[in-house]
Amino acid sequence: MSKQNIAIAIKIEAILYLKGKPLSLSEIADYAGCDRATAEEGIIELMDNYARRDSALEVVETSNGYSLQVRSDFHDLVKILIPVELGVGALRTLAAIALNSPILQSDLIELRGSGVYQHVPELVELGFVRKRRDGESRSYSLQVTPKFHQYFQIDQLPEIIPKTVKEQQLELELEVTGDR
Repeated sequence: MSKQNIAIAIKIEAILYLKGKPLSLSEIADYAGCDRATAEEGIIELMDNYARRDSALEVVETSNGYSLQVRSDFHDLVKILIPVELGVGALRTLAAIALNSPILQSDLIELRGSGVYQHVPELVELGFVRKRRDGESRSYSLQVTPKFHQYFQIDQLPEIIPKTVKEQQLELELEVTGDR
């Protein structure tokens, strides 16, 4: 392996670590400042490097791209070291945000009720939700963060066909409680 390929592999490792989410080959090539073929060679080198050594990390290809993550052997350790204590209400609010992301806080309140005022700051503090002032209204825009996707090991959320707020609320309650 040439020094240039090793340098690209190291750069890609840094990119995957810093981005903290799956990236397509094109995105990796753009960030690394190289063409797709060189990025692909770098990814292969990086994957091979992690496969050859005993490491808690691995580079995997998902449906959304390539990701640097903790090996599945260590997921129990992750849960112990980074426990998330969320109540059912906060989990339901997080599910509503994830399924409708981005969503205005005012719409979320209509969907979930006034408990949202306690849940959102908790979810923001835990790093699962990003809260930004929406320029077109007085409400905040809420969306899930890469940490949400990493922690819950979700690559992609299902597309939702527009429904009434009551239909969405009923569906979310059924999903969270497992009453389906």
